[in-house]
Amino acid sequence: MTLPKEFIENNQDLLGDEAADFLASFQQEAVSAFRTNPLKKAQKSFPQPIPNSLWGHYGKVSGKSIEHVTGLVYSQEPAAQMVAQVAAPQKGMRVLDLAAAPGGKTTHLLSYMDNTGILISNEISKKRSKILVENVERFGASNVVVTNESPQGLAKVFKNYFDLIVLDAPCSGEGMFRKDPDACQYWSGDYPDQCARLQKEILTEAMTMLAPGGRLVYSTCTWSPEENEAVVTWLLETYPDLELLPVEKLNGMVGGIGMPQVARMYPHRFKGEGQFLAHFQDRRPTPSKPQKLKPARSNLTPEQKRLWQDFAKENLLVELSGLLQVFGDQLYCLPEGLPDLAKIKIARNGLHLGTFKKKRFEPAFALGLALASDQVKHSLTLTETDFKTYVSGNTLTVDSNLANGWYQILVEGNGLGFAKLVNGTLKNYFPKGLRFFS
Repeated sequence: MTLPKEFIENNQDLLGDEAADFLASFQQEAVSAFRTNPLKKAQKSFPQPIPNSLWGHYGKVSGKSIEHVTGLVYSQEPAAQMVAQVAAPQKGMRVLDLAAAPGGKTTHLLSYMDNTGILISNEISKKRSKILVENVERFGASNVVVTNESPQGLAKVFKNYFDLIVLDAPCSGEGMFRKDPDACQYWSGDYPDQCARLQKEILTEAMTMLAPGGRLVYSTCTWSPEENEAVVTWLLETYPDLELLPVEKLNGMVGGIGMPQVARMYPHRFKGEGQFLAHFQDRRPTPSKPQKLKPARSNLTPEQKRLWQDFAKENLLVELSGLLQVFGDQLYCLPEGLPDLAKIKIARNGLHLGTFKKKRFEPAFALGLALASDQVKHSLTLTETDFKTYVSGNTLTVDSNLANGWYQILVEGNGLGFAKLVNGTLKNYFPKGLRFFS
């Protein structure tokens, strides 16, 4: 790999005697890793656990594997895993992942939240927000709203709202050079300064949305001091009620440049790629009276409500908590406690329950991913061979003595959506955009 000359010179100045080892690390392969998903009922053991990690493992997983397709695992390199690990939200919190695609940090935050509270997962790019929705659904999330909005647009609705905000900010991407060598091509000497200006703009909106007493985790995948320590300094000077919390240095993480509280991850010290992170606590007093927000409201017609209740009574063993809303003919279950989101661009409005069709209700793929096997009345388990047939878009022939109706599809104990059984033939409801041959 050929690194930009100015990048080499900058890091020789910053790292001194360590620079040779740091620069040599770029000739080594990027480190691959993944996390297991604690939201899934059926777990399995994996080798090579990452030290000091609840769910992380070194290694690669295939996008065509049962573990990936059912959402049991999520690929994410080790340094990136440290961001949500530092954030570590508590159950019931209101959390914002402000620049969330493709979904690594959102799904990691979900692992801590256990489908409680509210997670707003935002991605300003419409194209990237679609990937984010896909990953959130596969993970089995039921407390997430995926928004496709600018930070300014979100700040108009969520003023002083979030207990925790995570911003993995757009950056110059130096820490991804090994993983994505093309990132070297668009790097230039003034690029970090350009990124720092954007980061400060986004953080200004983030601070509008942070509730008094809340926490902020700021991270980048770069080593540039302009985007890291300089931005932290700017935050502390601009917002005097912010306190910089010390980040525990794990697995080879080191302190910042003249700032020991923050953390840097270098590939010659930390088994992973490049990352910087800082953790802040807001020290403003909590208001004695909670702010009043216009709440989100249900908009189902009596007929739609009846169709959903009939399906739930026939097929589910649990009553889903949350607010039911219809968008067109699509039914969603939103987490409770949300303000009115009418002015927000939304890519996924909570858990997608299904579609209203003429005098009937058809369950969504996402619902069958989110529900555990002990939460549904009827399920069918596929063998590995059946799985390969099903994900390629084909029907399956099953026991003809089984009653017609909707069944949750299970593979190795975890859901893969719902499918309809008609006279011994299992119709294929695996989404066309996700189908593949293995």
